[in-house]
Amino acid sequence: MDNESHPLLAPQTARTTLRVGDRFVMEAEARATPLGLLAAGGIVAAILLAIPPIVRARRTQRALPPPQV
Repeated sequence: MDNESHPLLAPQTARTTLRVGDRFVMEAEARATPLGLLAAGGIVAAILLAIPPIVRARRTQRALPPPQV
């Protein structure tokens, strides 16, 4: 089975053009596969799930009394 026939590996393309007046024209094109978008979503979810334990650890560290020498 080649990559183009598998639905998760088939590239998808989106294009847009923004025009403001006569002088400003901006064009953008994005190309991604559904599998790539799934991987990016997994990375974002992992980062967001890692934030609460980091914040909790920082609060716990600040709540401890200073060490006695």
